[in-house]
Amino acid sequence: MALFKKRTVGKPGEWYYCLEHKKVEEGPECPAQNRFGPYPSREAAQHAMDTARDRNLEWDTDPKWHDEDKGGRSAPSGD
Repeated sequence: MALFKKRTVGKPGEWYYCLEHKKVEEGPECPAQNRFGPYPSREAAQHAMDTARDRNLEWDTDPKWHDEDKGGRSAPSGD
């Protein structure tokens, strides 16, 4: 007997965007690494890629993440 059962059907009202199939799903149909969500509505899940793009742009242009060291050069990112 398995200790943890894989949830095969999502809850009604949980919406995801599948990155592999490029479609909206109600409940998690695809593996977690292939999806964004959950979203509160189908419409929000349909705009998942727009939301991700907007958030990435926000992070890329956030001055708190682009500190300058005393020499005027950007601080190393640690990568």
